[in-house]
Amino acid sequence: MGQKILLAGGAGYIGSHTYVALIEAGFEVVILDNFLNSNPSVLVRLGQITRQNQVICYEGSVLDKALLAQIFTEHDISAVIHFAALKAVGESVAQPLAYFSTNVTGLLCLLEEMKSAGVKHLVFSSSATVYGEPEEVPITETAPLQFTSPYGFTKVASKQILAQAAAADPWAFGVLRYFNPAGAHPSGLNGEDPFDIPNNLMPYIAKVASGALPHLNVFGNDYDTRDGTGERDYIHVCDLARGHVLSVQKLLSTHEGHVVNLGTGQAYSVLEMNAAYSQAVGRDLPYVIAPRRAGDVPTCLADVRKAKEVLGFETQFGLADMCQSSWNWIETQARS
Repeated sequence: MGQKILLAGGAGYIGSHTYVALIEAGFEVVILDNFLNSNPSVLVRLGQITRQNQVICYEGSVLDKALLAQIFTEHDISAVIHFAALKAVGESVAQPLAYFSTNVTGLLCLLEEMKSAGVKHLVFSSSATVYGEPEEVPITETAPLQFTSPYGFTKVASKQILAQAAAADPWAFGVLRYFNPAGAHPSGLNGEDPFDIPNNLMPYIAKVASGALPHLNVFGNDYDTRDGTGERDYIHVCDLARGHVLSVQKLLSTHEGHVVNLGTGQAYSVLEMNAAYSQAVGRDLPYVIAPRRAGDVPTCLADVRKAKEVLGFETQFGLADMCQSSWNWIETQARS
C-alpha cells in the first residue's frame, strides 16, 4: 500500500487531474471538497480513469476543523496537497471577505489540524498572480511579490504564513506557482467545467467552439508583442498534475521545502491560442477586438529552470496537445 495523500479541493479542475497522477504514481488518495466549484460527477469519472471501485471523498470545507480532525483520525495521512481556495480575480474584488475567509483562514485551519495530527508535509497551490505586474520576464521565483486584487493578496499572505510557520516548526512546504493551466485528460473523461462564463482564456474559447458563446473577446491588440495581443505561459493540466506528484515526493523524501514556478517557459498570444484551438476544432473561431482590461500586462511567462533543478520537472505536452485534449473533453461531454 502506498503513502496516503489528502487532496483538499481535490474534485476541482487541477485537483482531479492531480488525483489521477497520484494514483498512477502509487499513492493512496483521500479527497476533501465542498463542490462549490466542482461537480460530484467527477468522482465517477475519476473511478473510471483510475479503475478504482471507490474514490474516497469527504464533502465539506477546510474551514470545518472537526471534519479535518475526523479525516486525520480515520486515515494515516502522509502529506496534504491544498487546492481548496476561491480563485476568480474579479469576484475577489466584489467579495474580499469571502476570499480572506476561505483562502487565508482555511489555510490556517488546515495547518492547525495537520499539526495536531503530526502531518508536516504540505504542497500549496499558488499562482503567478503573486508577481503582480512583473518588471522582468521570464519571471523567476525571486521576483518581488505583489498583488493587484484580494485574490492575489490571499496568495501572497498565504506564502508569508507558510514561511513564518516553517521558521518556527519543522514543516516542509512545497509552494507551486502555476502560470496558466489548460487542456484536459487524454481519456476525454475529465477537464475544466466552469459553471458560468469562464475567467480563463482556453475554457472561454472552448465555449465559443461549442456554440455556448458567440465569439471570443480579445482585450487589446496594441501591446508590444508579436501580434499585439497579450502573451501568456500556458501549461497542460496533466503536466501541472505531475508537478504536484514530484513536489510531494520531494517533500517526503528530503523533508525540505521549495518554491517553484510551474509553466513551460513559452508564451502564446491570445490570437495564437485562438488559431490553435481553431485547428483542433477544424474551423475558424470568431473573435472581436475589445478595449484593454485594467491590470493586464503584455507578457507573462515563467522562468522554469528552478523547477527542473529542484524537482526534475519538465513539461511533456505542447499547445496542440492542450487544445486537442480540451476539445476531446468538450465532444465527449456532448456525446454523454
